[in-house]
Amino acid sequence: MPWNPSPQVAVARAAAKKLAAEVGCIVIYVNRDTLGMASYGRTVAQCGDMGKLGDHLYEKAMEYIANHS
Repeated sequence: MPWNPSPQVAVARAAAKKLAAEVGCIVIYVNRDTLGMASYGRTVAQCGDMGKLGDHLYEKAMEYIANHS
């Protein structure tokens, strides 16, 4: 699997290891003015799946924020 040096992916990778996640990890994070998402999967296929699920969760979080601001 190609190495992704992104600091956000490093956080998701570290969380997956710490949580002993067998497939991967998705992190939704909030900064002052932004919402972000990072994902990590142990294999190429799992990475793709985590990315798709992370994108979906990100969109739902954005919808929630838009409706509750």
